[in-house]
Amino acid sequence: MRTLGYVTPGDVLREEFLEPLAISGRQLARDIGVAPNRISQLLKGERSVTAETALLLAKRFETSPEFWLNLQNSHDLEKARDKLSASGLSFPEWGPHSSVL
Repeated sequence: MRTLGYVTPGDVLREEFLEPLAISGRQLARDIGVAPNRISQLLKGERSVTAETALLLAKRFETSPEFWLNLQNSHDLEKARDKLSASGLSFPEWGPHSSVL
């Protein structure tokens, strides 16, 4: 079940790629050669972006696979941070390390 407040990779896929291009999830599945339920579950936030899915989405939408994997990692970190924070742990907001500025 999708938790309210979290932006999933599926949300980005739907809002930034599928809707503007008028592509259905079923059509995307055909385009990249996967089962329709794989895309449906991704769009519902019930499935994570795997390395394979990232490669297929990157090819289809002319992005990088890292774009899709970074979306998934950010989502996973946000959920984990909230879960651990609920148990009393606190975490700083991380930015770039001073050595990369």
